[in-house]
Amino acid sequence: MTTPGRNVVVVKEEKTLAKKVQPFIYLLPALLILACFMFWPFIQTIYRSLFLTDRMGANASFLGWGNYAELFTSASFWNSVLVSLKFVLIVVVTGVLIGFTTALLCQKTFPGIKFFSASYAMPMAIASAGMAMIFQVMLNPTVGVINKIFGMTTSWLTNPDLALFAVAFLTGWLNSGMNFLYFSSGLASIEDSLYEAASIDGANNWHQFTNITLPSLKPTLFFVVVTNVINAFQSFGQINILTKGGPGQSTNVIVYDVYRNAFMNYRYGFASAESVVLFVIVMILTILMFMTRRERKV
Repeated sequence: MTTPGRNVVVVKEEKTLAKKVQPFIYLLPALLILACFMFWPFIQTIYRSLFLTDRMGANASFLGWGNYAELFTSASFWNSVLVSLKFVLIVVVTGVLIGFTTALLCQKTFPGIKFFSASYAMPMAIASAGMAMIFQVMLNPTVGVINKIFGMTTSWLTNPDLALFAVAFLTGWLNSGMNFLYFSSGLASIEDSLYEAASIDGANNWHQFTNITLPSLKPTLFFVVVTNVINAFQSFGQINILTKGGPGQSTNVIVYDVYRNAFMNYRYGFASAESVVLFVIVMILTILMFMTRRERKV
């Protein structure tokens, strides 16, 4: 016990050099892995974007900003930017709506709830390439099950007006499984007492949804939207299998344009510049989303 009126002096233990370095030693293996497989390739991509490369990818001559100048004056690149933005918008809206709706449906207890929960989460366990091949058969204009159900003969993947929507819908559905888990976790964290108090006050289901559920899910919704935007910009496998950027350039998103310039046209320096620009676009969009969220909090 301390004597009343007597000051207590707290003596801080001075850490030795070994204790100060110890946390960084624990982080060292993870930092080495990130450096080998993320940081170093990224630095190499920036460096290669300043060069004209040969067919083997070796730097042949220094161009400086030449690749970027050509990129920003390329009609094909600006078309891929526009296509990517449309693609991302459809993917995010589709994935978030499906994930959120299915999470809401599984909040109530009913027979077979585990089966439905597993079914709604299953898209995250399916390889995008495998599902793209199945989707290709489903959308076949003659034998596809989609056209059979609706009695149509629509060429989904060869129609410039429909191909982007078809591929984006598949991508959004593939993302919905992980979104379902995020939203389910967010809904489970909401206290039941809030709904009970709202019921006592006479609030109906719609008022409870708009005044309790949606405000409580704002952090989860923000996280889901950000991750879905980043993942949508990186989508490649399903586009490569289903449309290969066509018909024309209607599904030629930036990632596929990078692949085409690098491994079909053997312009590795130009493709590296396009990759850097893609990184900047995603970074700017992410920063803007964080700034918007911060302003709303204020």
